[in-house]
Formats: sequence, structure tokens, C-alpha cells
Amino acid sequence: MARASTSANRRKEIVAAAIEVFAEIGYYRATTAQVAERAAISQPYVYRFFTKESLLVESLTVSWKRIVQAFQAVIESAAPEELETGLIRAYEEIVQSHRSEILLQMQAQTIQEAPIREAMQQGMNEVKDLVQNAFVKAGFGDADKKTSDFLARGMLCNVAMAMNMPNMMPII
Repeated sequence: MARASTSANRRKEIVAAAIEVFAEIGYYRATTAQVAERAAISQPYVYRFFTKESLLVESLTVSWKRIVQAFQAVIESAAPEELETGLIRAYEEIVQSHRSEILLQMQAQTIQEAPIREAMQQGMNEVKDLVQNAFVKAGFGDADKKTSDFLARGMLCNVAMAMNMPNMMPII
């Protein structure tokens, strides 16, 4: 049993290292050797769990799960009139505390490999559906437009963060 938890922890450490390396260097320029070095393990040990592509897919999955979990917590606790502001605040916290994950998602938007594109589409669709359903349940009119505007503002926040242009951040 201890071996299984050790392997699970090592997988998490590898993914955490990959998120940082891919965000800093870019997926195409980064190597699994750099990920292994950041995780303080050997490159063959990385390959025990991941290919480079599957490592990016797992990293993206982790980043999308973080957003979904944060949004679900807001949806479960916020009054309808506080919902949108709560979601915005939750996302702002993620952008500040997990900047590399957001940068990674931004890079992955342009990657054409099918597994990576599918991970991005799945994550974006899950977030969109979650937010849209919450807006409908909260009784907002035109939940489709409100959801689209919410996601567009989030993308603008990402660009503002990546370019270090806080003046571009939309005001709530």
C-alpha cells in the first residue's frame, strides 16, 4: 500500500514540475529531462508514468479540475445575487496562486495534437456548462450570453496577467 501512495505522490510531483517547466519554457521547447530535473528524479522515472504528450494532458487536466472545484464551491455556497462575483473572485485567486497553470492553458490553446486539443476542449466545455447551468439555476436571463461574456472576461484576465498589464483587467 505504501508503494502505491508513493507512486501517486511521485506522479503528482512530476505533474507539478511539468506545469512549471512547460509554463516557463513552452511545451515544444521543454524536455522530459528538464521536468525530471525540476522534480529531482531521473528522466527514466518520468517515462515510467508519462510520455511528454500525456504529461501535458495530465497537467491540463489538473488545471481544469482546480477551476471546476473552485467554481463548484462558489455555486454551492453563493446566493444568486453573489454568484457571478463569487466566480470572478474564485478565478482571480486561481490566477494569482496557480499562474503557471493558466499560462499552460493559454499555450495549449494553440497546440494542434489531438489529445491536447481534446483535453482543452473537455476542460473548457466542463467550465462553460458548469457556469451556464449555475446562471440558469440562479435565474439569470439570457444565461448563454452571460456565460459567453463571463468566459470572455476570464480570457481577457488571462491575457492581462500574462502580459503584466493589470490595467486591462475587467472591473467587476
